[in-house]
Amino acid sequence: MSDVFYSARWKGPAGLILISFSIMFSGCKTTPAPGTVSARQGDEIVVAGRMVHSGTRVVLWMDPGGYDAYRVERRFVPLEKAGWEDSKAEVSALRTPNRYSMRRAGLTDVELEQVRGGGWDLPLLQKVVDQFVIHFDVCGTSRQCFKVLHDRRDLSVHFMLDLDNPLKEWYTREGNGATRITIPGSLGDGGIRTKGFVGHPARPEPVTGRVQGQELIQYDFTPEQYRALSKLTATLCKVFPKIKCDYPRDGEGKVIPEKLPDERLKEYGGVLGHYHIQTNKNDPGPAFQWDYVIEQAQRTLNGGLSPGAAQTSMGHMRQGH
Repeated sequence: MSDVFYSARWKGPAGLILISFSIMFSGCKTTPAPGTVSARQGDEIVVAGRMVHSGTRVVLWMDPGGYDAYRVERRFVPLEKAGWEDSKAEVSALRTPNRYSMRRAGLTDVELEQVRGGGWDLPLLQKVVDQFVIHFDVCGTSRQCFKVLHDRRDLSVHFMLDLDNPLKEWYTREGNGATRITIPGSLGDGGIRTKGFVGHPARPEPVTGRVQGQELIQYDFTPEQYRALSKLTATLCKVFPKIKCDYPRDGEGKVIPEKLPDERLKEYGGVLGHYHIQTNKNDPGPAFQWDYVIEQAQRTLNGGLSPGAAQTSMGHMRQGH
């Protein structure tokens, strides 16, 4: 989803210290010969410097054409104007060259010194990351999302999923009744990696629903986005045990369509939307299919079984013992 992007955070200010990278090797422990080059398989994210498979295609910041938010310079301006001095002079919103801040909440003085030196190890990151926040940035493509957040707003970017559906003019009705997503000519090819890709929302008609007490209308996301997101969700829930593979529910088990009370938000660990954090946000919107994403992620975590079937299987195993 280009214009759905994701962040993870721990107790305290929302955020994450990065994630995303290449392959982990197991089996033979023979040290490779010096100079050996190992190819990345293409589905890895990086967690505390470790390469973790996600089961879906990933373009990392160090890949050709990747978007590197660690860099100081703006990505989408002439190179001679991309440096920090020119950038802060031309864009008032740019206040610091560091798009990722150092998170201090919940860390001891010793751990802070470790992090300050660039050393987030996996156990330390697992100690503090407990939320996976889903956003809908209304930019249309990952390229445009990065341009807005990094070059103009001084914000960090964690995960972006192409292609998305921000504006009415992006949609056309095909002869067979299906709704097609078309990138405006002003954005060129949009930077979409799959050449010739034609996107269709999972449901052809706009979806109406209430978020933050307001009735909103939104086209659904694409099946490709949902599949990639469910894989990513499962991966993060597996790597970070404090992220429960579920969303905020009301007494009837339905998604809560508004900001969580401060105390509940402070203690909450799991997957949630931007509107669960701030009253002035409504993303990822009323069309977002929470049940589908979470159920598919849980299936991935349960080896293909539905949550109910997995519980039944575990019950039989316990009885067998």
